[in-house]
Amino acid sequence: MDATTYINRELSWLEFNRRVLEEAKQESVPVLERVKFLAIFSSNLDEFFMVRVARLKRLILAGDLSVGPDGWTHAETLSAVSKRVHELAEEQHLCFLNTIMSQLSAEEIHLVRPEEMSGEQERFLEEYFHRTLYPIVTPLAIDPGHPFPYLANRSLCLVVSLGTRIASRLPHTDLSIVHIPTQVAPRFIPLPSREGQYAFMLLEDVLHHYLSRLYHGFEIISCHAIRITRDADFGILRRDEDLLATIEQGIRERRMGDTVRLQYDPELPKEIVGQLVEELELGVEDLYPGTGFTAFTDLFQLYAAINAPRLKDRPQSPLAISALERAPDIWSAIRSGDVMVFHPYQTFDAVTRFVEEAAKDPKVLAIKMTLYRVSPASPIVQALARAAEAGKEVSVFVELQARFDEEANITWARALEKVGAHVVYGLVGYKTHCKVCLIVRQEVDGIRRYCHLATGNYNARTASVYSDLGLFTCRKTFGEDLTELFNLLTGYTRPQKFNHLLLAPIGLRDYFLAQIRKEADHARAGRPARVIVKVNSLIDPEVIEELYRASQAGVQIDLLVRGMCSLRPGVAGLSERIRVLSIVDRYLEHARVFYFQNGGEPVYLLASADWMQRNFDRRVEIAFPIIEPALQNRLKEILETQLADNVKGWWMQSDGNYLRARTTDGTPLRSQERLYQVVASSSDGPTILLSA
Repeated sequence: MDATTYINRELSWLEFNRRVLEEAKQESVPVLERVKFLAIFSSNLDEFFMVRVARLKRLILAGDLSVGPDGWTHAETLSAVSKRVHELAEEQHLCFLNTIMSQLSAEEIHLVRPEEMSGEQERFLEEYFHRTLYPIVTPLAIDPGHPFPYLANRSLCLVVSLGTRIASRLPHTDLSIVHIPTQVAPRFIPLPSREGQYAFMLLEDVLHHYLSRLYHGFEIISCHAIRITRDADFGILRRDEDLLATIEQGIRERRMGDTVRLQYDPELPKEIVGQLVEELELGVEDLYPGTGFTAFTDLFQLYAAINAPRLKDRPQSPLAISALERAPDIWSAIRSGDVMVFHPYQTFDAVTRFVEEAAKDPKVLAIKMTLYRVSPASPIVQALARAAEAGKEVSVFVELQARFDEEANITWARALEKVGAHVVYGLVGYKTHCKVCLIVRQEVDGIRRYCHLATGNYNARTASVYSDLGLFTCRKTFGEDLTELFNLLTGYTRPQKFNHLLLAPIGLRDYFLAQIRKEADHARAGRPARVIVKVNSLIDPEVIEELYRASQAGVQIDLLVRGMCSLRPGVAGLSERIRVLSIVDRYLEHARVFYFQNGGEPVYLLASADWMQRNFDRRVEIAFPIIEPALQNRLKEILETQLADNVKGWWMQSDGNYLRARTTDGTPLRSQERLYQVVASSSDGPTILLSA
């Protein structure tokens, strides 16, 4: 493969983040939601630098001259990334400063500069500075007697240039750093204001205003905000390493990672920029000047601080799952038939209830569960702890290598161990990314196993904003499969042949390749052939090659890919039968769904895995079928509804750019709104009727 058939994954990811930024520019989006999209864009970019850019820099430093599937070297990729990020960062600043700020002001939401304060606001800030900020802020001198201070990852600092005003025998400095304490104080300080108004001052502006209180006897020559981003990644661990100890060490080292980006006010004096470049060992491509505002991620705080429903998306309360609600208990509901749940349209409480009822049910003998990312006060983990305390067999597989959730997962793992749960920390060499729960219950006719399998994490917080699917079933064959899976995870036993589950790194890619080839065979034989796939990312070269061959054979292929997509659709002679749609809306599209027409006997699968090398080769992932015909119909209709989205959909072009989907008949269809409406009007979940 080369650049003509395979799009660079990093640039494809940046194109996804551009679509996030475009939502911040959309006038049809409520203004506070636009603020939130700016924060999401910035948060995404932070992680991109901490992981992807950092990795590129490490490879270049190591002298790695290999090329990717696109034919680019790491240096070429880094150069292209830097150029594109500079363009996007400028767009973000212009969007906020030139458009959104004025719209916030029109809605009586004001970011007040120090010179604009009223007398009441100044008195408030004087008190706030002395009571709250002054005791915790520490100026750090930079001179030969003081090493260059540590600048924390993603933290704001003020760089202060000083002149001596009062002669003294005490040592003095020309340059100082002040860490802005955003960990303990809000970035947006609420100020007294009239009823119906909101007024805030940026924390850095407050500190700048009172800077002379920190530097008695000095003249403040200049003061500007900076922010650095550090390498925060550590890779899959070797088999000979102690997993817990190595991850804890990695967490400590992450805080001291190499600097990969410097954001700063363009008015920062050039000599100070030069000193920072030298001290932080940066290159020109790592410098990101931005006028007026830095650290857009903190806009999440502004969004949360304003109680103005009319300036936010219309609330969509999670809907009850009638199949579970009308039954006397969750066990009889699942015995009545498979139940598919669709979050966040339907409540995640059903999943929490599944574990909580198991914890207190005296007939439940054992609970086995995987945890990848869980919420800080997880009711599920608390239920598991109660179950262990009650004497049930509780086995929990906690993936310690879930990036940026390692510390939380270590805390939960140790808490579960203390109450007697069997805790497995992970498979060294692999991340365990599958999401499954197995409940073993003693019933009148013997042992019965109840299963939950899902595309998303057991995290109540993210379940309110991530779109995911899950399945409750007590089919014997699924119970057997999950038993085999947990024996593999906890005891390293080699599973016998599964009834339903497909497993990575053992054969999952091969299965998908075989299914695509089958569709190609059907097309060559003149039979209808179609593939519909919904994933977060599509970058696996083998899968892409197989999709190209299937397109050339006559298979119609529709791909719903939210983020990275290295496949080029619509190329004559290569991929003219492939379409790629990305949906960026209020909920993050996270579910992985697969449909193969299969000669009239369609195959429907849900999975934890994207079509990426890491998912196929370096993670434990599962895919599982939806067997019940009624649930298959719902899945197909969900996919078709999303493919029809002409409001929040973006069609990928063969050059890697995306264009907004447009209505052809003047009828707008926003899939996330439509799906919520249909779930709300249906007693059992989505039954979607699309007009021609």
